[in-house]
Amino acid sequence: MADFGGADLDAFRADARAWLEANFPASLGKDPEALQAAAMSPEAPTGDYAVWKERMGAKGWGVPTWPAAYGGGGLSAGEARVLASEMAKIGAVNPIGGMGVGMFGPTLLEYGTEEQKRKYIPDIVTGKVRWCQGFSEPGAGSDLASLQTKAEDKGDHFLVNGSKIWTSGGQYADMIFCLVRTDSSKKHEGISFVVFEMHQPGVEVRPIRLIAGSSPFCETFFTDVKVPKENLIGPLNGGWTVAKRLLQHERSGMGGRQGEGGNRSKADILGVVAKKYVGEDAQGRLADSDLRHRIIANEIDQRALQLTVRRAALESRSNSGPSAATSIMKNANMKVAQDRAELTLEFMGNQGLGWEGANFTAEELTAVRGWLSGKAGSIYGGSNEVQNNIISKRILGLPDHILQH
Repeated sequence: MADFGGADLDAFRADARAWLEANFPASLGKDPEALQAAAMSPEAPTGDYAVWKERMGAKGWGVPTWPAAYGGGGLSAGEARVLASEMAKIGAVNPIGGMGVGMFGPTLLEYGTEEQKRKYIPDIVTGKVRWCQGFSEPGAGSDLASLQTKAEDKGDHFLVNGSKIWTSGGQYADMIFCLVRTDSSKKHEGISFVVFEMHQPGVEVRPIRLIAGSSPFCETFFTDVKVPKENLIGPLNGGWTVAKRLLQHERSGMGGRQGEGGNRSKADILGVVAKKYVGEDAQGRLADSDLRHRIIANEIDQRALQLTVRRAALESRSNSGPSAATSIMKNANMKVAQDRAELTLEFMGNQGLGWEGANFTAEELTAVRGWLSGKAGSIYGGSNEVQNNIISKRILGLPDHILQH
Protein backbone atom coordinates (compact mmCIF):
# COMPACT_ATOMS: atom_id res chain seq x y z
CA MET A 1 0.00 0.00 0.00
CA ALA A 2 1.35 3.41 -0.91
CA ASP A 3 2.46 5.75 1.86
CA PHE A 4 0.08 8.57 1.03
CA GLY A 5 -0.31 11.63 3.23
CA GLY A 6 -2.89 14.32 3.75
CA ALA A 7 -6.50 13.30 3.31
CA ASP A 8 -5.60 9.62 2.90
CA LEU A 9 -3.96 9.46 6.32
CA ASP A 10 -6.76 11.54 7.84
CA ALA A 11 -9.28 9.01 6.55
CA PHE A 12 -7.20 6.13 7.92
CA ARG A 13 -6.88 7.90 11.27
CA ALA A 14 -10.67 8.10 11.53
CA ASP A 15 -11.02 4.42 10.64
CA ALA A 16 -8.30 3.38 13.09
CA ARG A 17 -9.80 5.46 15.88
CA ALA A 18 -13.23 3.93 15.31
CA TRP A 19 -11.85 0.40 15.27
CA LEU A 20 -9.85 0.96 18.46
CA GLU A 21 -12.85 2.45 20.25
CA ALA A 22 -14.90 -0.60 19.33
CA ASN A 23 -12.24 -3.23 20.07
CA PHE A 24 -9.88 -2.03 22.82
CA PRO A 25 -11.45 -3.16 26.14
CA ALA A 26 -12.16 -0.09 28.26
CA SER A 27 -11.00 -1.92 31.41
CA LEU A 28 -7.43 -2.11 30.07
CA GLY A 29 -7.19 1.64 29.60
CA LYS A 30 -8.11 2.26 33.24
CA ASP A 31 -5.08 0.45 34.66
CA PRO A 32 -1.96 1.17 32.54
CA GLU A 33 0.39 -0.54 35.00
CA ALA A 34 -1.60 -3.77 34.90
CA LEU A 35 -1.73 -3.53 31.12
CA GLN A 36 2.05 -3.18 30.87
CA ALA A 37 2.49 -6.09 33.29
CA ALA A 38 0.20 -8.26 31.16
CA ALA A 39 2.16 -7.31 28.03
CA MET A 40 5.45 -8.30 29.68
CA SER A 41 4.22 -11.50 31.33
CA PRO A 42 5.41 -14.84 29.91
CA GLU A 43 2.17 -16.44 31.03
CA ALA A 44 -0.75 -17.01 28.65
CA PRO A 45 -3.06 -13.96 28.50
CA THR A 46 -6.38 -14.03 30.31
CA GLY A 47 -9.53 -11.92 30.57
CA ASP A 48 -9.82 -8.71 28.59
CA TYR A 49 -6.14 -8.80 27.65
CA ALA A 50 -6.69 -12.15 25.91
CA VAL A 51 -9.63 -10.58 24.06
CA TRP A 52 -7.48 -7.62 23.00
CA LYS A 53 -4.71 -9.90 21.77
CA GLU A 54 -7.12 -12.02 19.75
CA ARG A 55 -8.67 -8.96 18.10
CA MET A 56 -5.35 -7.33 17.23
CA GLY A 57 -4.02 -10.61 15.90
CA ALA A 58 -7.07 -11.17 13.71
CA LYS A 59 -6.80 -7.61 12.38
CA GLY A 60 -3.08 -8.01 11.66
CA TRP A 61 -2.27 -4.72 13.39
CA GLY A 62 0.19 -6.29 15.81
CA VAL A 63 2.53 -6.28 12.80
CA PRO A 64 0.93 -3.43 10.84
CA THR A 65 3.33 -3.24 7.90
CA TRP A 66 3.69 -6.98 7.27
CA PRO A 67 2.04 -8.28 4.07
CA ALA A 68 -1.69 -8.90 4.32
CA ALA A 69 -1.18 -12.11 2.32
CA TYR A 70 0.29 -13.72 5.47
CA GLY A 71 -2.13 -12.12 7.93
CA GLY A 72 -0.25 -8.85 8.54
CA GLY A 73 -1.84 -5.42 8.52
CA GLY A 74 -0.63 -4.49 5.04
CA LEU A 75 -0.35 -0.85 6.13
CA SER A 76 2.05 1.76 4.82
CA ALA A 77 4.68 3.22 7.16
CA GLY A 78 2.61 6.39 7.45
CA GLU A 79 -0.51 4.46 8.39
CA ALA A 80 1.46 2.47 10.96
CA ARG A 81 2.62 5.70 12.59
CA VAL A 82 -0.95 6.95 12.70
CA LEU A 83 -2.06 3.68 14.30
CA ALA A 84 0.70 3.94 16.93
CA SER A 85 -0.38 7.48 17.69
CA GLU A 86 -4.05 6.56 18.10
CA MET A 87 -3.15 3.61 20.33
CA ALA A 88 -0.97 5.81 22.53
CA LYS A 89 -3.79 8.30 22.97
CA ILE A 90 -6.04 5.70 24.58
CA GLY A 91 -3.26 3.94 26.49
CA ALA A 92 -3.31 0.80 24.36
CA VAL A 93 -0.21 -1.36 24.00
CA ASN A 94 0.57 -3.79 21.21
CA PRO A 95 -0.20 -7.29 22.57
CA ILE A 96 1.58 -9.06 19.69
CA GLY A 97 5.34 -9.30 20.25
CA GLY A 98 8.21 -11.56 21.13
CA MET A 99 11.04 -12.95 19.05
CA GLY A 100 8.71 -14.09 16.30
CA VAL A 101 7.75 -10.47 15.64
CA GLY A 102 11.01 -8.71 16.41
CA MET A 103 13.52 -11.15 14.97
CA PHE A 104 12.45 -14.29 13.12
CA GLY A 105 9.41 -12.99 11.25
CA PRO A 106 11.14 -10.10 9.44
CA THR A 107 14.04 -12.39 8.58
CA LEU A 108 11.74 -15.10 7.23
CA LEU A 109 9.97 -12.55 5.04
CA GLU A 110 13.35 -11.91 3.38
CA TYR A 111 14.87 -15.38 3.25
CA GLY A 112 12.02 -17.86 3.56
CA THR A 113 10.32 -19.76 0.77
CA GLU A 114 6.70 -19.03 -0.01
CA GLU A 115 5.72 -22.28 1.69
CA GLN A 116 7.68 -21.38 4.83
CA LYS A 117 6.12 -17.91 5.01
CA ARG A 118 2.60 -19.31 4.75
CA LYS A 119 3.41 -21.96 7.34
CA TYR A 120 4.99 -19.79 10.05
CA ILE A 121 4.03 -16.13 9.60
CA PRO A 122 0.27 -16.38 10.36
CA ASP A 123 0.90 -17.89 13.80
CA ILE A 124 3.42 -15.12 14.54
CA VAL A 125 0.92 -12.48 13.47
CA THR A 126 -1.70 -13.79 15.91
CA GLY A 127 0.76 -14.55 18.70
CA LYS A 128 -0.33 -18.17 18.72
CA VAL A 129 3.20 -19.61 18.58
CA ARG A 130 6.11 -18.46 20.75
CA TRP A 131 9.65 -18.48 19.39
CA CYS A 132 13.07 -18.56 21.00
CA GLN A 133 16.61 -18.13 19.68
CA GLY A 134 19.32 -20.79 19.61
CA PHE A 135 22.53 -18.91 18.80
CA SER A 136 25.01 -18.59 21.70
CA GLU A 137 26.80 -21.64 23.11
CA PRO A 138 28.99 -22.09 26.20
CA GLY A 139 32.06 -21.82 23.95
CA ALA A 140 30.62 -19.52 21.31
CA GLY A 141 29.40 -16.19 22.62
CA SER A 142 30.99 -13.11 21.11
CA ASP A 143 32.73 -15.42 18.63
CA LEU A 144 29.42 -16.93 17.58
CA ALA A 145 30.81 -18.44 14.38
CA SER A 146 32.80 -20.97 16.45
CA LEU A 147 29.54 -22.73 17.41
CA GLN A 148 29.64 -26.52 17.55
CA THR A 149 26.01 -27.69 17.72
CA LYS A 150 25.95 -30.16 14.86
CA ALA A 151 23.28 -31.09 12.35
CA GLU A 152 24.03 -34.35 10.52
CA ASP A 153 22.42 -35.01 7.16
CA LYS A 154 20.23 -38.12 7.47
CA GLY A 155 18.57 -38.00 4.09
CA ASP A 156 15.12 -36.49 4.62
CA HIS A 157 16.08 -34.84 7.91
CA PHE A 158 18.92 -33.45 10.01
CA LEU A 159 19.88 -34.96 13.36
CA VAL A 160 20.84 -32.19 15.78
CA ASN A 161 23.13 -32.64 18.78
CA GLY A 162 24.69 -30.00 20.99
CA SER A 163 23.69 -27.24 23.39
CA LYS A 164 22.82 -23.56 23.50
CA ILE A 165 22.90 -21.06 26.34
CA TRP A 166 21.11 -17.80 27.21
CA THR A 167 18.02 -19.06 25.37
CA SER A 168 15.58 -16.30 26.30
CA GLY A 169 12.13 -17.68 27.11
CA GLY A 170 13.15 -21.18 26.13
CA GLN A 171 10.95 -22.70 28.84
CA TYR A 172 7.87 -21.09 27.28
CA ALA A 173 8.70 -21.39 23.57
CA ASP A 174 6.95 -23.62 21.04
CA MET A 175 9.54 -23.18 18.28
CA ILE A 176 13.22 -22.27 18.00
CA PHE A 177 15.26 -20.70 15.21
CA CYS A 178 18.71 -22.16 15.56
CA LEU A 179 22.21 -21.98 14.11
CA VAL A 180 23.82 -25.37 13.54
CA ARG A 181 27.04 -26.59 12.02
CA THR A 182 26.52 -28.53 8.80
CA ASP A 183 30.13 -28.39 7.59
CA SER A 184 33.01 -28.79 10.07
CA SER A 185 35.69 -27.96 7.50
CA LYS A 186 34.69 -24.27 7.34
CA LYS A 187 33.86 -21.69 10.00
CA HIS A 188 31.33 -19.09 8.83
CA GLU A 189 30.54 -20.97 5.61
CA GLY A 190 29.73 -24.18 7.49
CA ILE A 191 26.75 -22.84 9.43
CA SER A 192 23.07 -23.36 8.56
CA PHE A 193 19.87 -21.78 9.91
CA VAL A 194 17.08 -24.18 10.87
CA VAL A 195 13.82 -24.07 12.82
CA PHE A 196 12.19 -26.84 14.82
CA GLU A 197 9.72 -27.63 17.60
CA MET A 198 10.76 -27.30 21.22
CA HIS A 199 8.17 -29.81 22.46
CA GLN A 200 9.73 -32.99 21.04
CA PRO A 201 11.97 -35.80 22.25
CA GLY A 202 15.59 -34.81 22.69
CA VAL A 203 15.02 -31.16 23.67
CA GLU A 204 15.79 -30.28 27.31
CA VAL A 205 15.48 -26.77 28.78
CA ARG A 206 16.97 -25.66 32.11
CA PRO A 207 16.17 -22.09 33.28
CA ILE A 208 19.09 -20.05 34.64
CA ARG A 209 18.42 -18.01 37.79
CA LEU A 210 19.88 -14.51 37.42
CA ILE A 211 21.06 -11.93 39.95
CA ALA A 212 17.71 -10.10 39.68
CA GLY A 213 15.91 -13.23 40.89
CA SER A 214 14.20 -14.10 37.60
CA SER A 215 14.96 -16.83 35.06
CA PRO A 216 14.38 -15.36 31.60
CA PHE A 217 17.35 -17.25 30.11
CA CYS A 218 17.92 -20.98 29.78
CA GLU A 219 20.42 -23.68 28.97
CA THR A 220 19.05 -25.78 26.10
CA PHE A 221 20.29 -29.26 25.20
CA PHE A 222 19.66 -31.20 21.99
CA THR A 223 20.08 -34.97 21.82
CA ASP A 224 19.31 -36.64 18.46
CA VAL A 225 16.65 -34.05 17.63
CA LYS A 226 15.05 -34.67 14.23
CA VAL A 227 14.67 -31.59 12.02
CA PRO A 228 12.93 -32.00 8.64
CA LYS A 229 14.91 -30.76 5.64
CA GLU A 230 12.12 -28.33 4.74
CA ASN A 231 12.90 -26.49 8.01
CA LEU A 232 16.15 -25.15 6.57
CA ILE A 233 15.87 -21.36 6.16
CA GLY A 234 18.04 -20.04 3.36
CA PRO A 235 20.69 -22.14 1.63
CA LEU A 236 22.60 -25.02 3.19
CA ASN A 237 25.76 -23.61 4.83
CA GLY A 238 24.40 -20.12 4.21
CA GLY A 239 23.05 -19.58 7.71
CA TRP A 240 25.62 -16.98 8.72
CA THR A 241 24.20 -14.47 6.26
CA VAL A 242 20.65 -15.13 7.51
CA ALA A 243 21.81 -14.84 11.14
CA LYS A 244 23.53 -11.49 10.57
CA ARG A 245 20.32 -10.09 9.12
CA LEU A 246 18.31 -11.42 12.04
CA LEU A 247 20.72 -9.80 14.51
CA GLN A 248 20.20 -6.46 12.77
CA HIS A 249 16.46 -6.83 13.31
CA GLU A 250 17.08 -7.77 16.96
CA ARG A 251 19.29 -4.74 17.58
CA SER A 252 16.82 -2.51 15.79
CA GLY A 253 14.21 -3.60 18.34
CA MET A 254 16.65 -3.05 21.22
CA GLY A 255 17.23 0.45 19.92
CA GLY A 256 13.73 1.45 21.00
CA ARG A 257 10.34 1.28 19.38
CA GLN A 258 8.97 4.05 17.25
CA GLY A 259 6.06 5.67 19.00
CA GLU A 260 3.98 8.81 19.05
CA GLY A 261 1.40 10.28 21.32
CA GLY A 262 1.00 9.34 24.94
CA ASN A 263 0.13 11.60 27.81
CA ARG A 264 3.29 11.61 29.92
CA SER A 265 7.02 11.45 29.22
CA LYS A 266 9.39 9.24 31.17
CA ALA A 267 10.79 12.40 32.78
CA ASP A 268 7.30 13.32 34.03
CA ILE A 269 6.79 9.87 35.52
CA LEU A 270 10.30 9.75 37.01
CA GLY A 271 9.89 13.26 38.43
CA VAL A 272 6.64 12.41 40.20
CA VAL A 273 8.24 9.38 41.84
CA ALA A 274 11.38 11.35 42.75
CA LYS A 275 9.34 14.01 44.57
CA LYS A 276 8.11 11.35 46.98
CA TYR A 277 11.69 10.86 48.17
CA VAL A 278 13.41 14.22 47.57
CA GLY A 279 10.53 16.65 48.01
CA GLU A 280 9.58 19.85 46.17
CA ASP A 281 10.86 23.42 46.21
CA ALA A 282 8.68 26.52 46.60
CA GLN A 283 7.81 26.40 42.88
CA GLY A 284 6.62 22.80 42.99
CA ARG A 285 9.73 21.49 41.25
CA LEU A 286 11.93 18.60 42.35
CA ALA A 287 13.94 20.03 45.26
CA ASP A 288 17.33 18.71 44.09
CA SER A 289 18.27 20.90 41.10
CA ASP A 290 21.15 18.65 40.03
CA LEU A 291 18.92 15.58 40.04
CA ARG A 292 16.26 17.55 38.18
CA HIS A 293 18.81 18.47 35.51
CA ARG A 294 19.94 14.86 35.08
CA ILE A 295 16.39 13.53 34.78
CA ILE A 296 15.70 16.06 32.01
CA ALA A 297 19.02 15.22 30.31
CA ASN A 298 18.00 11.56 30.31
CA GLU A 299 14.66 12.47 28.74
CA ILE A 300 16.45 14.50 26.04
CA ASP A 301 18.63 11.49 25.26
CA GLN A 302 15.51 9.28 25.11
CA ARG A 303 13.73 11.61 22.69
CA ALA A 304 16.82 12.00 20.51
CA LEU A 305 17.04 8.21 20.34
CA GLN A 306 13.35 7.94 19.36
CA LEU A 307 13.85 10.44 16.54
CA THR A 308 16.93 8.52 15.36
CA VAL A 309 14.96 5.26 15.40
CA ARG A 310 12.20 6.89 13.38
CA ARG A 311 14.67 8.27 10.85
CA ALA A 312 16.42 4.91 10.52
CA ALA A 313 13.04 3.19 10.00
CA LEU A 314 12.23 5.58 7.16
CA GLU A 315 15.69 5.15 5.61
CA SER A 316 15.46 1.37 5.84
CA ARG A 317 12.50 1.42 3.45
CA SER A 318 14.88 2.28 0.63
CA ASN A 319 17.75 0.15 1.95
CA SER A 320 15.94 -3.20 2.18
CA GLY A 321 15.78 -3.33 5.95
CA PRO A 322 17.93 -2.40 8.96
CA SER A 323 21.61 -1.55 8.59
CA ALA A 324 24.72 -1.54 10.78
CA ALA A 325 23.29 1.64 12.34
CA THR A 326 21.21 -0.66 14.55
CA SER A 327 24.41 -1.23 16.55
CA ILE A 328 24.49 2.49 17.43
CA MET A 329 20.85 2.45 18.46
CA LYS A 330 21.24 -0.70 20.54
CA ASN A 331 24.13 0.77 22.54
CA ALA A 332 22.41 4.15 22.90
CA ASN A 333 19.14 2.64 24.09
CA MET A 334 20.84 0.50 26.72
CA LYS A 335 22.82 3.50 27.99
CA VAL A 336 19.66 5.61 28.33
CA ALA A 337 17.78 2.80 30.10
CA GLN A 338 20.64 2.02 32.48
CA ASP A 339 21.13 5.70 33.34
CA ARG A 340 17.41 6.00 34.13
CA ALA A 341 17.59 2.96 36.43
CA GLU A 342 20.61 4.44 38.23
CA LEU A 343 18.78 7.74 38.72
CA THR A 344 15.80 5.92 40.21
CA LEU A 345 17.88 4.09 42.80
CA GLU A 346 19.80 7.29 43.59
CA PHE A 347 16.78 9.36 44.57
CA MET A 348 15.26 6.43 46.48
CA GLY A 349 18.31 6.47 48.76
CA ASN A 350 18.31 3.66 51.32
CA GLN A 351 14.92 2.55 50.00
CA GLY A 352 16.64 1.77 46.72
CA LEU A 353 18.71 -0.98 48.33
CA GLY A 354 15.90 -3.41 49.08
CA TRP A 355 15.72 -6.97 47.87
CA GLU A 356 12.74 -8.15 49.90
CA GLY A 357 10.90 -7.42 53.12
CA ALA A 358 8.04 -5.37 54.52
CA ASN A 359 10.21 -2.24 54.81
CA PHE A 360 10.18 -1.79 51.04
CA THR A 361 7.27 -1.03 48.72
CA ALA A 362 6.53 -3.10 45.62
CA GLU A 363 7.64 -0.10 43.53
CA GLU A 364 11.02 -0.01 45.31
CA LEU A 365 11.62 -3.73 44.97
CA THR A 366 10.70 -3.58 41.27
CA ALA A 367 13.15 -0.69 40.76
CA VAL A 368 16.02 -2.62 42.35
CA ARG A 369 15.37 -5.79 40.37
CA GLY A 370 14.89 -3.79 37.18
CA TRP A 371 18.25 -2.08 37.76
CA LEU A 372 19.95 -5.44 38.20
CA SER A 373 18.23 -6.96 35.15
CA GLY A 374 19.19 -3.97 33.03
CA LYS A 375 22.88 -4.70 33.47
CA ALA A 376 22.51 -7.61 31.06
CA GLY A 377 21.38 -5.21 28.32
CA SER A 378 24.96 -4.27 27.53
CA ILE A 379 25.76 -7.94 26.88
CA TYR A 380 22.87 -9.77 25.21
CA GLY A 381 22.12 -9.21 21.54
CA GLY A 382 25.83 -8.57 21.06
CA SER A 383 27.87 -6.85 23.78
CA ASN A 384 28.65 -3.12 23.71
CA GLU A 385 32.21 -3.97 22.68
CA VAL A 386 31.02 -6.09 19.74
CA GLN A 387 28.69 -3.29 18.65
CA ASN A 388 31.53 -0.76 18.88
CA ASN A 389 33.61 -2.94 16.56
CA ILE A 390 30.73 -3.09 14.08
CA ILE A 391 30.32 0.68 14.25
CA SER A 392 34.07 1.21 13.78
CA LYS A 393 34.39 -1.07 10.77
CA ARG A 394 31.06 -0.87 8.95
CA ILE A 395 30.04 2.72 9.64
CA LEU A 396 33.26 4.64 10.30
CA GLY A 397 35.29 2.49 7.90
CA LEU A 398 38.27 2.11 10.24
CA PRO A 399 40.75 -0.60 9.19
CA ASP A 400 41.31 -3.62 11.41
CA HIS A 401 44.91 -2.74 12.28
CA ILE A 402 43.76 0.50 13.96
CA LEU A 403 41.17 -1.37 16.02
CA GLN A 404 43.83 -3.79 17.28
CA HIS A 405 45.90 -1.05 18.95
